[in-house]
Amino acid sequence: MRIDCPHCGARDQGEFTVLGDAAPKRPETGGSAKAFYEYVYLRDNPAGELTELWYHAGGCRAWLRVTRDVRTHAISAVTSAADCGASR
Repeated sequence: MRIDCPHCGARDQGEFTVLGDAAPKRPETGGSAKAFYEYVYLRDNPAGELTELWYHAGGCRAWLRVTRDVRTHAISAVTSAADCGASR
């Protein structure tokens, strides 16, 4: 699989590390134990298109938002996570 990094161009998947689904938001510090448990352990596992956070460790060291079909690995969009205001 090749990922088209907006900073470096098309690169092999081996240069990247995937963090996972970009949708979950970390609970506030001091929040309930139940909220943190749900954040860590209760995740959806959809079949189809998913937006994930990927780190370009072997290149520009930027965080990227990669939208791909998890069944086929076809990538439909790659954007810089910094441009999206993404935070975990």
